[in-house]
Amino acid sequence: MLILETVVRIRREHADGKSIKAIARDLRLSRKVVRKAIRAPEAGFAYRRSVQPLPRIGPFQERLDALLAENEVRPRRERLRMTRIHDLLVREGLPTSSGERLTVSYDAVRRYAKRWLDERRKDAGDGAAAFIPLMFRPGEAYQFDWSHEDVEIAGKPMRVKVAHMRLCASRAVYVRAYPRETQEMVFDAHARAFAFFGGVPTRGIYDNMKTAVTTVFTGKERVFNRRFLIMADHYMVEPTACSPAAGWEKGQVEHQVQTMRGRFFQPRLRFASLEELNGWLEAECRRWAALHQHPDQKELTIAQAWDAERPALQAMLAPFDGFHETPHAVTGTCLINFDRNRYSVMAKAARRAVQVRAYADRIVVRLDDEVVAEHPRFFGRDRMILDPWHYLPVLAKKPGALRNGAPFQGWELPPALARLRRKLGTGDEADRRFVRVLSAVLTDGLEAVEAAIREALAAGAASDDVILNILARRREPPRPRTITTSDALALSHPPTADCARYDLLRGARAAA
Repeated sequence: MLILETVVRIRREHADGKSIKAIARDLRLSRKVVRKAIRAPEAGFAYRRSVQPLPRIGPFQERLDALLAENEVRPRRERLRMTRIHDLLVREGLPTSSGERLTVSYDAVRRYAKRWLDERRKDAGDGAAAFIPLMFRPGEAYQFDWSHEDVEIAGKPMRVKVAHMRLCASRAVYVRAYPRETQEMVFDAHARAFAFFGGVPTRGIYDNMKTAVTTVFTGKERVFNRRFLIMADHYMVEPTACSPAAGWEKGQVEHQVQTMRGRFFQPRLRFASLEELNGWLEAECRRWAALHQHPDQKELTIAQAWDAERPALQAMLAPFDGFHETPHAVTGTCLINFDRNRYSVMAKAARRAVQVRAYADRIVVRLDDEVVAEHPRFFGRDRMILDPWHYLPVLAKKPGALRNGAPFQGWELPPALARLRRKLGTGDEADRRFVRVLSAVLTDGLEAVEAAIREALAAGAASDDVILNILARRREPPRPRTITTSDALALSHPPTADCARYDLLRGARAAA
């Protein structure tokens, strides 16, 4: 390609009357190049190759096109980097007649891939992506999204689902990790984020996640999930869903996902529990706000802009009761199967249908309107979570199950019951007597039974009969109080109790 100075010289010498042949001879150029420089408007001379030869990459072109096409349809997290695609081509190679294998350079693959992507965008009519800058009023909107991050919890690698929320005006961020990306986790993330921000904006911007959107129609029309709408109504938030595959419509939180991945989660975080991880993440969100400048208001930090936005937020009166309810059947062993684990329920619910309300950290089992079980939630699989008190009515009828019953293995009894258990000893008769005392909890309550046990043990009587007798005496109604009469109603001659008068009557009868 000719430099601009050479083109200017050719045009000047030709204007002075010098022939093309003489110019070409003096500058050692072809006459064709000289003519092209003379005819170029305003010295705008550039060589453009009409056909690009591919001497090195040509044999690999078909395979490279296939790899690029496959990579384009993969999810973003699973797409191969260009170095990996080049490595696959080198590994596969192509044999030649001499037995050697053809190779191709990384730069050739990278340049070809760029042209390939540009051609696809041109064919699709996309062209260069252009956007409109957005501006939000204080308290107007927030953006919500999920990401998947790799951490180490209690010494084991774990991929957590991270909820991201961002206030659009002040750019304040909130990040929290969960084991799942389910609806109850969405509810919990909103409650914690609004408490963290100190209020609720009036509009929420989401992608078309299944926990929020049931049906996507053309344009912006959506059918939102019923429970999600109830949550939005509770917080007085207007939910807005983005267009499919249009991440730029919530670009702030999309950028936050990429930024926080590099700043918070790399290198890999190591904590003893998720609670510790989330405590650290919340502290880092505050630290981030205090240290970083607001992108539009350069004179303010994000924390200062956040303080200014807080009065414009709606007050959060109470957190939403964020559960996801599903029906379940209770087995004959008083267990329900939920999320690949088994949980116990009260014996009264055996072989009946119950409703399980799943929260982010616990499950509540309801039979009609009565709570028949509540457990901390476990996220492993094939675990059996048992509460021995759920099986007490069954144990009262089957005291022999105390020894080998799964709910009673390693049972941590209250102190008084544990002392009584040691005093009674072991064996079938001891188990039967101990179960008699345990059964009294169903009618008298745990506190009353423990008090009766302490009274009996203090008297040196480790006996079930004594304990049950104490409970029976305490159940007796209190004696009525003595009626006090006024002086005006008092008898002048109160009757006296004299049984000797009956003996006088007997003597008089005998004499007669």
